[in-house]
Amino acid sequence: MLAAAAPVDFVTEVKPILEQNCVSCHNAQKAKENGKFRLDVKSEAFKPHKKDNTINPGHPEDSLVYLNTQLPLSDDSHMPPKQRDQLSKAQTETLKRWIAEGANWPEGVTLKTVQRINFVRDIQPILENGGPLEAKAKDTLKLWLEQGAPWPDGLKIGGVKGGGEKPAAVAAGQTVDFVSNVKPILEAGGPLDEASKATLKLWVEQGAKWPDGVTIGVNKKAALINDIYKKILANSKEQTEAEMKAYTNTIPDTKVTYAMVPIPGGEFVMGSPSSEPGRNADEGPQHKVKIEPFWMEQCEVTWNEYELFMYPDENKPAPPTDGTTNYTSDLADAVSRPTKPYTEMSFGMGKDGYPAISMTQHGCNIYCQWLSAKTGHFYRLPTEAEWEYACRAGTTTAYFFGNDPKDLGDYAWFAENSDSKYQKVGTKKPNPWGLYDIIGNVDQWTLDQYDPDYYKTFTGTVTEPWNKATQPYPHVVRGGSWQDDADKLRSACRRGSTPDWKVQDPQLPKSVWYHTDAPFVGFRIIRPLKTPTAAEMEKYWHSGVEKD
Repeated sequence: MLAAAAPVDFVTEVKPILEQNCVSCHNAQKAKENGKFRLDVKSEAFKPHKKDNTINPGHPEDSLVYLNTQLPLSDDSHMPPKQRDQLSKAQTETLKRWIAEGANWPEGVTLKTVQRINFVRDIQPILENGGPLEAKAKDTLKLWLEQGAPWPDGLKIGGVKGGGEKPAAVAAGQTVDFVSNVKPILEAGGPLDEASKATLKLWVEQGAKWPDGVTIGVNKKAALINDIYKKILANSKEQTEAEMKAYTNTIPDTKVTYAMVPIPGGEFVMGSPSSEPGRNADEGPQHKVKIEPFWMEQCEVTWNEYELFMYPDENKPAPPTDGTTNYTSDLADAVSRPTKPYTEMSFGMGKDGYPAISMTQHGCNIYCQWLSAKTGHFYRLPTEAEWEYACRAGTTTAYFFGNDPKDLGDYAWFAENSDSKYQKVGTKKPNPWGLYDIIGNVDQWTLDQYDPDYYKTFTGTVTEPWNKATQPYPHVVRGGSWQDDADKLRSACRRGSTPDWKVQDPQLPKSVWYHTDAPFVGFRIIRPLKTPTAAEMEKYWHSGVEKD
């Protein structure tokens, strides 16, 4: 006779399911927008509702926490939402059994939001990129191990064939050696046995030391960037500033075009004088900056351009048009793409000919990598200094047209004339260097970390300054937007991004692709005359701090 199954334990079996999949939306802060259902505390989770019960002890068929997991994925009430990782059959059965057994929830046990680790999204990039590991990567590995270290069957890292014999577990108290103890486990792939999990846990507890230069198979990211670099180098024609001309290019295999205008090299005074009306303290002290020549996109990147990157599977190839390169899209197809957004990202303001908005700085960086692979030209975001230099276009006044904002409406969309939404690009007058909407319409991302005291670090003339990011926030955006007052559109005005730009994002971890609460931010691209090395390209496209 088979022994009866042990009762479901709330703390070890149910609590992790709810914390990793439900509590991020169903908590005290977000209950109002999610049906007023809360799952963070027992009293709220068991509270009767007029029509539905979140949890009805003894009746899983009358408990939304289980019932909604059984709805078709296309149903808006399906939980978790279809854009998030779904529960396994074993997890839904655990919920069902727990409720059927009476839904025992020990008194005093409260739930918190816990990131649910996805191996492909969260762990595979860490293992493929190699060491040394940063603190955030170590924390992610620790959380993955705490969640049972799931590893999809047959998935190998970096092209390693695997199949080798895994080493025996390291005894407690013994120092774990990466090369002899950990590397063979990672090369063998999953699923992991208990001995392998024990070794990895001990390795993480000892600091997850990963020797510099030691990789698991091929570093796919570095290999891809190196291949893109070779294509760009072979495609580069202009060598001097005198050869730089304005050009319009068609994105290969599409009919979508974008225009680039040359920006001459030179020096300028960055920041604003203390006497400038509307000036902020972070705009000083003024300092001289030297800038190398580059091309800048004539207008802000539009949805027409950006959605080719967002939705690659939905674009039907069009016959090649004049202006395309002979460069194939094989490398572009290998560049990672955004996950599909959970909401319509133009927020009803229009798409055809309108600026793309609400993407993260990381999204812009990877778009630049994708477009570089697609066209054979190197593209990236401008630094903050490059942006202000191009915006000023040789002028020293508050705006590139003068100091008086009375003429601002001729050049920009802002709070007074935008009708509370962004407008089509290129419909106002350009600045002296031919850049449209360089101020107003939407804020524009730059490469720099925002530091209100950054300018204080300079003495003398600075060449090509770039405040490289060391944390996810804040990053600099420039130019002001359709919802800003005139003083925010001054050439020297600075702004830093904040986590509030993602406050309504229901995903955990927060999306690295979208700022759902920033419908005012977009970007434009540049192409430096001097082609950087492959290692420099990687630094421009991958900041390493994209995750919140």
